[in-house]
Amino acid sequence: MKKKLLFVFGLCAFSMSAQDHFSGLKNSNKIGIFSASRNPAELSNLGSKYDINLFSFSISASNNKIGFQDLINSDSDIEELVFTGSEPINLRIDAEVYGPGFAMRLNKWAFGVTTKTYVKANFVDIDSQLGKAIIDGNDTAILSATLLESKYNQRMNATTWGELGFTVSRNLFETEKHKFNGGASVKLLFPGAYANVGIDKFKGQINYQLNGTTPTAYLNGIDTNLNIAYSGNLSDNSDFSKSLLGKMNGVALDFGANYQLKDKEGYKLNTGVSVKNIGSMTFKDSGNSSTNYAFKIPTYSPTNPGLDLNQFEDVEGVKEAEQILLASPYLTKKQGQSDIKVKLPTVFSAYADVKIIPKLFVSLYTQQKLGNDNDNDQVTTQNVVSVTPRFSLINFEVFSPWASNEISGTTGGFGLRFYGFYLGSSSIVTAVINDSKQADFYMGYRLALR
Repeated sequence: MKKKLLFVFGLCAFSMSAQDHFSGLKNSNKIGIFSASRNPAELSNLGSKYDINLFSFSISASNNKIGFQDLINSDSDIEELVFTGSEPINLRIDAEVYGPGFAMRLNKWAFGVTTKTYVKANFVDIDSQLGKAIIDGNDTAILSATLLESKYNQRMNATTWGELGFTVSRNLFETEKHKFNGGASVKLLFPGAYANVGIDKFKGQINYQLNGTTPTAYLNGIDTNLNIAYSGNLSDNSDFSKSLLGKMNGVALDFGANYQLKDKEGYKLNTGVSVKNIGSMTFKDSGNSSTNYAFKIPTYSPTNPGLDLNQFEDVEGVKEAEQILLASPYLTKKQGQSDIKVKLPTVFSAYADVKIIPKLFVSLYTQQKLGNDNDNDQVTTQNVVSVTPRFSLINFEVFSPWASNEISGTTGGFGLRFYGFYLGSSSIVTAVINDSKQADFYMGYRLALR
């Protein structure tokens, strides 16, 4: 994409984004410490006394505009496809990297320590007509006015942070047929880099005015609020990977409960509920800025056409875009601060893993967010509902997750586990046969010690 598409209001954002990580794999009863990421109470179901996570990662990209075939088709005009139609644009990228982790059982207790790094970047409910007007701004055939009306707080946002988690779980009740566990996690947060541009719901217009023989796109008729915030390397579009981790400045909590209906081979039914990521983190940096502005541009006139959107074509970061806007007469500062406090994506999840016949299971899973992605201080996530058939042996497992995702719709994938090694994708099947609007992949390795 042209840079000016990504900096309509000054944000260095990324092209796509994501959903439930390690889909299908988390439903397994053979993944030890990794299952605590779904529900801390699951740690009491460790099959070995000690469990070590060596590494794992998951990266996912999803959107509501571009299909897999469009990406591999060299004739596709991706910019035109993104901004086609009137539906708001949601493009997101999401990655989780698990570092070393350790868990152990001790009588009725289980304890775990985990490390993670997160990267998220999003376009949230961006007005497609605004984007299309910008990319067609140099088209001499486009001279008519374009009316805009947004019913959302449009956001372009990116966040990186690290996490050190401590989990404790206890078997609360167990008989020959029933088992009930409870668990909790405390997670220390290490905010790295952050950027957000949010423009609240508004009505406005794009007008085109000839400068010589070239039309220039002008935004006008706007009366709304604008939030611009940045911390770390995301302020200037430099390598944000250098700011993945910062100093500890936040805490989050997970709580969960787990029930099993047991049989001689393990269980007939494994169910659980959890609430995860209850908390927030604060970005502190000498170069931080978080400012709320009144953003007001008069209606179009030939002598005062409005804000020239072509100014953002070569912008290199949020801070530079903010300076361009401040140089115009259209911004009025309302409130500003240096510290940036953001809320984690709190979610409620529930699942049930049912044994159909020996070695064959079917899992149902849902994840529902409890925050609002349109809030400027909210790290985003997605609502997901999935079903996963799974064939499971002690040292080998295959599964196929099928899900309905808030952004990309229906996805289907495939994964496998061989001893402690696992890999998979929750969208590879639909990407190949049905032009899915999501692409993802995960892989990792863990070691169980009896």
